[in-house]
This record gives sequence, structure tokens and C-alpha cells, in this order.
Amino acid sequence: MEDTISKDHKDSKFQILPSLKERYSPRVFSEKPVSEVELRSLFEAGRWAASSYNRQPWRIIWGIKGSKTYDRIFDCLGEFNQSWAGNAPVLLITAFKTKTDEGQENFHALHDLGLFMGNVTTQAQHLGIALHHMAGVDFKKAKKEFKFPEEYHVATAVAIGYYGGNPKDLPEELRAQEDPENRTRMMQREFTFNGDYTNEPGLTSDNAGTLDNTTS
Repeated sequence: MEDTISKDHKDSKFQILPSLKERYSPRVFSEKPVSEVELRSLFEAGRWAASSYNRQPWRIIWGIKGSKTYDRIFDCLGEFNQSWAGNAPVLLITAFKTKTDEGQENFHALHDLGLFMGNVTTQAQHLGIALHHMAGVDFKKAKKEFKFPEEYHVATAVAIGYYGGNPKDLPEELRAQEDPENRTRMMQREFTFNGDYTNEPGLTSDNAGTLDNTTS
């Protein structure tokens, strides 16, 4: 793990927390189990996330491998994610409440769920635990399976486990993606604007080598 992490530091243009630099999303995990106590630590970090009007609209279904809940979550995953997610010691379903207590649409609920999972992800990294967030989940099936009321929406599934494992356990087409060095990120100049939004084709990461990487 240390060798993998040190290689990835070179792409950070500014000083940020090591736990943010080192994070990546594996599809293979160590056989070391993740305990319920450790999961509760992650959820506690999420519990303290900011949310609009402190509504805390996030809802989480969790299952440890070997449990019925784990199998039920797995059955809601898309076929592609099922090809690898069984490596994970823990699976989650994330959902959010789409309405306020007054019955109005909560436009910020998905944003708030993202803040919750950001806290969870950072706390996990601090403990040496990895998360892989998945869009490939049958949200209608999951909503029915886990008996969510009508005003809730299932957003993602998440695989959780300690870093490690053998990439050879993955389908061959996924193995190259396990190297964190293959990660790419947009340059800041592509998504931050001190003024009006612009989409100039000359300011992209494709020609990043010709640009001043320390300005945005």
C-alpha cells in the first residue's frame, strides 16, 4: 500500500490532506473483515456532515458479507458491478429523503447525501479502509426490496473493505484500472472560474503540459 500511495502524490498541485491524496476506489479488497464497530465509526463521521436546514436526509442500508442484507444489496447491483463487488467485505445502499417535513421538494437532499458520504470516505481513508461508490444499482428494485417509503430515492451502492487483495481475482478487463497511477483529474482551470463560466478548448487537461499548472 505504501508504494502505491507514494507514486500517486506527484500529481497533487497544491498541499492537501494526505488522506485526500491517497484515496482511490479499488475493485478488489483485503480479506481482512470490516467490523460493525468500524462501520459505526464511518457512519458517525457522516452523521456530522453539513446539510441544508440540518435536515439530514441521508439513509443507509448496510450489510456485512455473509449476512442476508449483504446478499439482498448484491442482488440489486447491476451485472457489471456484480462481477467484482462480491470481493467487498461490506456493501451499502445510499438513499435520501426527497421531501421536507412540510412536504416540499428538497432540492438539496442529494447534495447533502454527497456531503455525508464525503465524510464517510475521508474517515474510512484515515482507517485504511477503501470505498468504491457505484452508480450501477437498480434503484427501483432496491427501493422496493428495502421498503423505502415513496418520498425516498435510492442513489448509489458502495463497496467497502481494507485496501489490498490481488487484482488477478478481477475480470481481466478490470485489472489495469486497479493501479492508482492510471487515475486522471481535470485541471482546476477547467472547473473553477474567478468570474464568468467559460469553456475555452485551449484550457483543458489535454494540453496541461503546456500550461502553468499552479494557476487556476
